[in-house]
This record gives sequence, structure tokens and C-alpha cells, in this order.
Amino acid sequence: MTALGCTALIIGALVLGAVGGFVAARESRRRARPAGPTVAELLQRLVHTSDSGVVVLNKFGDVVLHNPRADELGLIRDHQADPRARKAAERALLAGESVPVDLSPLNRAGTALRGRGPAAVLGEVRPLGDGFAVVDAADESDSVRLEATRRDFVANVSHELKTPVGALALLAEAVLDAADDAGEVRRFSTKILHESTRLGTLVSELIALSRLQGAERLPELTTVDVDAVVEEALGRCRLAAESAGIEIAVDEPTGYLLDGDRTLLVTALSNLINNAASYSPPGSPVSISRRLSGDFVEIAVTDRGIGIEPEYHERVFERFFRVDPARSRATGGTGLGLAIVKHVAANHGGEVKLWSRTGTGSTFTLRVPRHGTTDGQPATAEPVTSADRAAGSAARSGTESADGVTTVETGGVR
Repeated sequence: MTALGCTALIIGALVLGAVGGFVAARESRRRARPAGPTVAELLQRLVHTSDSGVVVLNKFGDVVLHNPRADELGLIRDHQADPRARKAAERALLAGESVPVDLSPLNRAGTALRGRGPAAVLGEVRPLGDGFAVVDAADESDSVRLEATRRDFVANVSHELKTPVGALALLAEAVLDAADDAGEVRRFSTKILHESTRLGTLVSELIALSRLQGAERLPELTTVDVDAVVEEALGRCRLAAESAGIEIAVDEPTGYLLDGDRTLLVTALSNLINNAASYSPPGSPVSISRRLSGDFVEIAVTDRGIGIEPEYHERVFERFFRVDPARSRATGGTGLGLAIVKHVAANHGGEVKLWSRTGTGSTFTLRVPRHGTTDGQPATAEPVTSADRAAGSAARSGTESADGVTTVETGGVR
């Protein structure tokens, strides 16, 4: 072999060695790089785990891509996008800008659905270019309900405050006109005192209710003696009940404990007792009973009053709602007592339940998670020693009683 041939062989070997080394190094780096998802896979995960419903449509309105949340919100039905979304996508592609769209579920009559599931689904459609558009929608039911509640609250408060304020103005004018008549001045002054007291009670309950359902932080929960709560609530209500000829019967102390705010619990129970006394005929009994039900302490207030029609069972917990407005005005009620009870129960992780039958009476049961028992043993259901055992039992069962009366539960915030 010539020297030139040897040189060529050497150069070729070097080149092959360099190429082989480069390939080996690249393979080594590839193997050393940790395995993981690609960018496309990460984007797919992002879309599929989003709390918003996402649907990608082509220029023909066909579904190219969607996530499970879109199915839950009703954006996709039978593999087709909601017609409102397709129309909004057409407008977005033509205008080249985002278009808002209301995709709230509708029934066959074209009106908004009520009950379980999202009530308000709002979103927007954005053009992606090349004839594609994305529908991005979310469940805004809570925000819509909150805004509706706020509007109703302001309207109700304005109306309720006008009555005592207007009455005070008229009575003040009457006092001025009757300045020379001591008897008339005394009569009108008594009415002014009554209206001012009613106005003060209304303002106090509005403040309490706004704290319960607003952003203000509740006091720290402590261990509360249920018997002490019952005793204090009775102390607040006994005089008014005796004046109305109402006898209040109470079961024996139990020693039950729960975690809560004592002041709020006393307020809630006082409202239930006052409510029972206000809507009971003179001489009729009102009973208070306590028992354990699983992990809850239940305090039931039973009356033999006029009862509540079934269609009003849920509404009685609304602010300012009164089954009998004339009777409520006569007793000085504000229409906020049961709303406060509902929010106190909800803020303690509990609920308030109602059993009622017209002509028989009502049982309101406040249920709050228990802290423990005095003997440290597991809680067992105990019979209620109330004056109306049948009514109390139906109220606590949460089911339909033998005579077809249904217990209505009104829980938290919700």
C-alpha cells in the first residue's frame, strides 16, 4: 500500500470516529435528559382541568376540541355546540374581536332552568385566527344570585325603614300640634317611643345579619355549654312570653357541648322562642328540647300556634318575609329573626329544620355540630321530651311523616 493510501485510510478512520463519537454523545445527552410531557401535552392537561368550559369551533361551527367542564355546563349536547355559542362564534370571526355570550341552561319553553345545576353560565367567544374560535364560559350562578340578593336586600331595607321613619315624622308633627294638650302629648309620645324602639331593633338586626352573611370575620369558636345557651335565651324571652300568657316548658339539662359562638347561638335560639310565642294563642304551651343526633346537637322549639302553610316553609327564612304581616306588625316583628337563625346555623356548620302543619303548630330545630358529651361516650340518639313529641319527631327526622307532612330543611350559604 502506498503512503497516499495509508493517509486516506487514516483520515477516513478519523472521520468515522468523529461522526460516531458525535452520534454517541447526542444519544447520551438524549438519554440523560429526563423524560416528561411535551408542551402540547401540558396545554391539553391545562384545558381539560380548567374550571371553565372550553370549546374550540371551526368556521363551520363544528366542535374541534372541548373539555369535560364544557359538558357539565351544557355547552356541548349530542356532540354539538350550543346554538348560541355557534352564533356568537360567527360574530366573533366576522368582527375579529371577542363577543360576550349568555349560555345559561334553558328549558323547552326557552326560559332559565331552576333547581340544581348551574343557573347562570356566562362567557365570551374569542377568534383564534384561520377560521377557528374558542368559547370560554364559567358558572356564574353564585355571583348572579348574590347580586340579586343584594338588590332585593336594598329594596326591602328601603321599604322597611320608610315605615317607622315616616311614622316618627307624623307623630312628631302631631305632638307639635297638640303641645297644649298634655294627654295627647303623652299618647303621641308613647307611640313615638314604640316606633323608635322598633326602628332600633330593625337596625340592630340588619347589622347582625350583614355581619353573618358578609365578609366580616366571625368570632373564634369556643366550647359552649348547650344548657347555658338555653338558660340565657329563656331569660331573654320569659318576660315577654309570660306577658302573652305563654307557658314555656323545658326538658332536663343534658350537659351537651358544642363548638360555636355563645352570643350568636343565644340570639338564634331567642329568635326561635320569641317567634313561637308571637304566633301562639294565649295559654298555649311552647316547649324546648335538646338531644344528640349523630355528630349534631339539636335544640327544638315546638309551639301549638297557627302553623305555616307548606308553600311558605322555605320562604319563612327569607329576609322580611312574613306569613301574616298584620300579626307581625302587631307583635313588633321585623321579619329578620328566622333569617338570622338560618345564617347562624350555617356559619356554625349546621342547619335549621322546620316541621309545621296549619292548625297544629310548628317545630324549628337548630342543629349544630357537637363538641362532645360529659361522659365521653359516643353520642346516641335520645328521645325528645317535648310537649309535642310527634311534631318534634317529624321535625328532626328530615323525612315525610306518616300523615304526609314533609320536613323542610334550610341550610347554609349557601
